[in-house]
Amino acid sequence: MIKKLLGHAYIGITTGVYAHIRLRLQCQAIDTLNDVLGTGNNDREDPPSAAATVR
Repeated sequence: MIKKLLGHAYIGITTGVYAHIRLRLQCQAIDTLNDVLGTGNNDREDPPSAAATVR
């Protein structure tokens, strides 16, 4: 559905273009929860383990 709306011929194009945005949003959401709950370390270099790499 999204690939059609964006005019991409293949879903791989859509995921390849937007995967980095999804990962960034996941990291921001986790950091926000850590700030609110006061339970996290915001100095991480690796993505969260729940973040799936889209290829």
